[in-house]
Amino acid sequence: MDWPSESGGLREPFANFPRYCCEKSRRYAWVVATYLDRILVAHRAQVAGRSADLGELRRQVEALDPCRSFRAAVAAPGLSLIAEIKRRSPSKGDLAPELDPSKLAGIYEQAGAAALSVLTDEEFFGGSFDDLRAARLATALPVLRKDFTVSALDVLEARLGGADALLLIVAALDDSELAEFLALAREIGLDVLVEVHDEAEVERALRAGADLIGVNQRDLVTFEVDGDRALRVHSSIPATVLSVAESGVRDGADARRLADAGFDAVLVGEHLVTADNVADAVRSMVGHEVGSQGARTK
Repeated sequence: MDWPSESGGLREPFANFPRYCCEKSRRYAWVVATYLDRILVAHRAQVAGRSADLGELRRQVEALDPCRSFRAAVAAPGLSLIAEIKRRSPSKGDLAPELDPSKLAGIYEQAGAAALSVLTDEEFFGGSFDDLRAARLATALPVLRKDFTVSALDVLEARLGGADALLLIVAALDDSELAEFLALAREIGLDVLVEVHDEAEVERALRAGADLIGVNQRDLVTFEVDGDRALRVHSSIPATVLSVAESGVRDGADARRLADAGFDAVLVGEHLVTADNVADAVRSMVGHEVGSQGARTK
């Protein structure tokens, strides 16, 4: 796979990939080689190189037990914590490469987490479906597959791989893909967390029918965290839609601030997997009263 040269130009065969990827999000159009671009190029190339009988996969899904309700976990009274199992990140490298997903999931559950998020991207985050299955087997919590969904095959594999919920990133998809994958996920029993980064993406998510929206505070171009992004964007999310703040939640004070702003849940990974005392870190983030701007289901 070819990546940008040191001068900023692009080598074949991906000379046009910034335009191809970034037209998915108008705000980031024409930037060169962001983290998201690189990840999406890799994922779309993987899908293009595979063949699968989607009809057969649908039949396999029909034989599965029902999913645990991720949406209900987020909607439970008080600020809900979606605790993430994350080995590494593209921007910071290794975080907890030797973590035991079963053990960590058990600690999360015992300390009060409402749900789990598990990275399954191997190339950039060191995750796998093995991590997801191990975490789910170790607890009674619903599990979100945290990955870069770019095809119907990804949606079906999430369900077959043991996930109860799926992440769809608005900036990674065009409107037709977003609507298609959201509908398919619901048809096969998955809850869907639709991730946005600004008000324009909230509008796109709502048009697609999202009822659970996550605001990622991490900038897609630099991967830096803007701790006020969630507060700014939350006002554009209707009160009937559950909201989740993602990235940059470092302690109980951050969690309380987001709860006060009306967020129904926070999704936290890096802070938890690197904490000296994971259980204490979890307990500091759960149970905060959600402000009046939160979804009415709270």
